[in-house]
Amino acid sequence: MYNAFFGFTQNPFNMSPDPSFLFRSQQHEEALANLIYGVQSRKGFIVLTGEVGTGKTTMLECLRDFLHSQQIAFASLFNSRLSEEQFFELLSYDLDLRCNRHSKTEVLLSLNNFLMERMAAGRTTVLIVDEAHNLDWEVLEEIRLLGNLETRRGKLLQIILAGQQELDRKLEQPEYRQLKQRIALRCVLRGFDVPETAAYIESRMARAGLKEQTIFPPELIEEIHYRSQGIPRLINGICDNLLLTSFAMENHTATVEMLDEVTADMRLDYPGKRPFRPDPSYPQRVLRTTELPLGD
Repeated sequence: MYNAFFGFTQNPFNMSPDPSFLFRSQQHEEALANLIYGVQSRKGFIVLTGEVGTGKTTMLECLRDFLHSQQIAFASLFNSRLSEEQFFELLSYDLDLRCNRHSKTEVLLSLNNFLMERMAAGRTTVLIVDEAHNLDWEVLEEIRLLGNLETRRGKLLQIILAGQQELDRKLEQPEYRQLKQRIALRCVLRGFDVPETAAYIESRMARAGLKEQTIFPPELIEEIHYRSQGIPRLINGICDNLLLTSFAMENHTATVEMLDEVTADMRLDYPGKRPFRPDPSYPQRVLRTTELPLGD
């Protein structure tokens, strides 16, 4: 909607986890390197955790791209609200196992044969579980037992559990101690600091076609960081709404007053939050999404 107005070739703050927009901060580079290293070294269990919106799913998308490029077979479970039966059915479907997918026994026998054949050919296999903090005890226990599939050369199945910080807390509970002991690598994603937030915003805008952005002044970027706490998903939401507001007001520079209204509309919580009170001198010309004129 606002791309032509600002000179973008595509939306710079799309909420979908697009690897082409990956901002390679030090922590994201380290997390991706650890994931790849863990897979290639047959480490077994790898855990990726972080606050909501810090880029875990984007990391997994980048890992999937790597696995595709290396022709490494993998199963990817994006819905963790699964029963044991559903887990084995989806696992066998993703790995294209030739068996009765409704029989746990047949799935396990077929999986073991599949993994042994790949190991003999010098290949590895990966299981990626997103939103792993939602997994029930029974399913997590089944996943732990899959980690027992190994030879003297290493683990037959590399298992990546990605989830919110609740996953870390869950793994600290006594009943999960056997799984916790098997975790070879841990990766943690946190919010950006101020320089990273600025670099992140400018990187996405440059990737969308605006090499030298002047829409968000430095002081406004600092305030965006403060209100988003450096969380990439919140930064995307704030910046997208700021661009929409600026476009509606036909202004090529966003302001703090615009940011006040955007964060109020987003019901955003942040330390020292102040309620939005429109400045009488601030032009009240912002159009809501439903009021914006539609194209032909």
